This record gives sequence, structure tokens and C-alpha cells, in this order.
Amino acid sequence: MRILAIETSTDTASLAGWHSGQQLWGEDFPAKRSLSGELAPRIAVGLEVLGGVDRIVVGLGPGSYAGVRIAIATAMGLQAVFGCELLGIPSPVAMQPLGAHFVVVGDARRGSWYFSEVIGGRCVIGPELVGSIEAVAARLAAAGVPLIMSEEASVGWSPLIVTPQASVLAHAASAGCGIIQSGALEPLYLRDAYITRPTLG
Repeated sequence: MRILAIETSTDTASLAGWHSGQQLWGEDFPAKRSLSGELAPRIAVGLEVLGGVDRIVVGLGPGSYAGVRIAIATAMGLQAVFGCELLGIPSPVAMQPLGAHFVVVGDARRGSWYFSEVIGGRCVIGPELVGSIEAVAARLAAAGVPLIMSEEASVGWSPLIVTPQASVLAHAASAGCGIIQSGALEPLYLRDAYITRPTLG
């Protein structure tokens, strides 16, 4: 089984290629505005190493809506070429090795946060919106496990700062765990998009 993993939900994009349960290739790079142009040539290198692809797994977020959309569009294009399986896994799963138990908190902007608890490569809670810092703190105290974040937050917590890794997504897809979507993938966007409508004068 040749697996390509794509994770673009944060400011650091991550790619990985697995074959027969082992990682053969991987790359992390800044996910800039040029992500859509950079992703395809980097993936082409990985596909050459793998010799093709049987399964593609994408990190669905939460996080950069544009980044995840680009990853999904790229994966769907590759699926059309290779006829491979297409899977989606929440990005918090990819922030620690599969056997770990931890919680992930992210700034969802507009005064809210997202929270997820991950056990053994599966989101057992969330990702879901939490409306206040106090509510997040209560959940952290109840969980009593390590806190992981992808960026610093000035709220008095002491998280481990890491970004989701495509290699963990590939491992999860190889093991068949954490998968919440297949076929037509959609980003995990936890609320309706905020749209500013023009004022008609």
C-alpha cells in the first residue's frame, strides 16, 4: 500500500509518503500564499519515490481554510489520475504519535477556541468550538493530559508547540484509524464563514 499524506492546516505544510508501513519520503515547508503553486511539484517528488499512490490522506483541519481546500483539491486531482482511495482525518490527530493521549486547543478567532481530545489516533472529543478561555481551562483540568497547540497563545497555559505531521496521518491511514471522511472530502470548518457584505448606497 503506497500512501501519500498531505497536511496544510497551519503555517507549516507537511507531506509524507509511506510504502508497506514505512515512511520513504517526507518534507515540511512554509505554507505561504504560493502554496497552491508549491504543492504539486513537491508532491511529484514524493510520487516518484513511491512509484505511484494507492491511498491519499488529507488533514482536514481545523485551521487554515484555504490551506485545507488547496490540499483537498490537489488530492482530488491526483485521485482522478491514479484512481486511488481518498481519506480525511482531523488534523489534531497528526500532532503526536498514534499511541498518545492528549488534547489540542487552537485559536478559532473572534474570541473562541477549538478543543479536541485525541486517544490512540482518534478524536474522541471534537474538534469543536468552545466559547471562552474559562471553558477551555475547565476542559483541560478535566482531561489531565498534555496540551498541544500549533501556535503560542497569551493565556497562561504551558502547551507543547508542534504542527501537525503528515507522517502521522500516513501512519493513521495505514492503520485504518482516525478516518472520518472518504471520497468527497470537506474541511472541518467549525462555523459558517464570516462574510462582509457591501453597503449599498
